[in-house]
Amino acid sequence: MEVTLIGMGPGDPSALTGGALTALERADVLIGSRRLVEGCTLAPEAQRFCSTKSAEIVEILAEGRWEPPCVLYSGDTGFHSGTRTLLPQLAERGISWRVLPGVSSMQYFAARLDRPWQEWRVVSAHGLACDPVGEVLAARGRPVFFLTGGAGGAAALCRRLARAGLGSLTAAVGEALSYPEERIVEAQVWELAEQEFSTLSVLLVDGAAPVWPVRSQGIDDGAFLRGEVPMTKQEVRAAALAKLEVRDGAVYWDVGAGTGSVSVELALLAPRSQVYAVEYKGEACALIRANRERFGAYNLEVAEGRAPAALAELPAPDTRAPQAFRKFCRSTTSGSRAALEITVTPSAPQAASIRFSVAPTDGIRSTTSRPRSRSARQWRKPPSSRISAPRSRRPARWRSIGRGPSSHPPG
Repeated sequence: MEVTLIGMGPGDPSALTGGALTALERADVLIGSRRLVEGCTLAPEAQRFCSTKSAEIVEILAEGRWEPPCVLYSGDTGFHSGTRTLLPQLAERGISWRVLPGVSSMQYFAARLDRPWQEWRVVSAHGLACDPVGEVLAARGRPVFFLTGGAGGAAALCRRLARAGLGSLTAAVGEALSYPEERIVEAQVWELAEQEFSTLSVLLVDGAAPVWPVRSQGIDDGAFLRGEVPMTKQEVRAAALAKLEVRDGAVYWDVGAGTGSVSVELALLAPRSQVYAVEYKGEACALIRANRERFGAYNLEVAEGRAPAALAELPAPDTRAPQAFRKFCRSTTSGSRAALEITVTPSAPQAASIRFSVAPTDGIRSTTSRPRSRSARQWRKPPSSRISAPRSRRPARWRSIGRGPSSHPPG
């Protein structure tokens, strides 16, 4: 028995490939989603099974003596398709197969819009957790194509984009593609958010060009709107974020955010992350929102209130701080004031440990701790006026003086 896995395209038989048409006409059993199996008229005598779970499909194939069976998938077999989980199970049971690809919904939609699709970013929101704001920001100006369905419908995704401040972007929704009731709507995101679409829809959002080019951490202080609110300085932000080893897709809290400089940089470095700037002062919250718009950090949200009460409703942050960050950085909060302490211990034995202590209201101050190394202590000035140094560290000519006049004769 050889099973044929067929990509059925958008749905209408006119979009099927020639190979798929031939295989369906010869099939004696069809397996797939209810929409595909019941809507296929090319094999009127074939037995039909409505199943999309790979384990169930394998059992159906193993229990019957079908010749030749066909498993139907919407769109293309290699584009967010169930073939990814079915093929390994077929191999385990010793069932041979062949795959016939189809026209994906993205290809069909691009053709209907008269647009090329090679630079589109593709995201599935069909039964999967999806953050449309993060995906649009991560695309860095490229169009984003969403496969929608269920709670991640086209209108729901547009509403989330509009709430984040991306409602002015241009978007298009394709509904019931290839069917007689096909509908394509092009408008701004905020307009699409107020409409309703069927679950059989796709969404294309034109990219949001980055407001601020992200090169590395440490945006210049002068780029931020500041007012009279304290701000963590550029050098400290760069060091702290480098030690933090920012990962995309995580949740971050900036407690006592001040002007939001750290929050903004986190949001820009990790566009798929959720960044929450916690601040209770009204003037500071206004500045955070202004800097959010200034830098296009739309994945940043302001949590206005005093910690720890303001943290109760926020999603839990990523607590797996890197070892380097736990070792060198300690962050403490007190209302809207934050302090960051970084300790740097040079490897040279004669050097002292340098401790930089930073508070947004006080600027940067540095203190040098007392040397702890024994060899470094030997370099301290002795009580007497005579300067002494360890023998191993004296200059070669100095050491030769003790060897007698024959080593270095007068003159």
